[in-house]
Amino acid sequence: MPKQKTKSSAKKRFKLTGSGKIKRKHAFKSHILTKKSKKRKLKLTHSTLVHKSDEGSVKEQLCLK
Repeated sequence: MPKQKTKSSAKKRFKLTGSGKIKRKHAFKSHILTKKSKKRKLKLTHSTLVHKSDEGSVKEQLCLK
């Protein structure tokens, strides 16, 4: 039986925390930054957790299920 491959895109985008939650970065911080406020850009800098409803699909892509 062949091994299941991890999605390369998911592997690059998500990291696991010590408690098993999945960390992600915010979108909309790569270009066209002049029209965005300093406050908005600062909030987009910090990473956050993947929502509970999306956790299953991300774990499946990372071959954790």
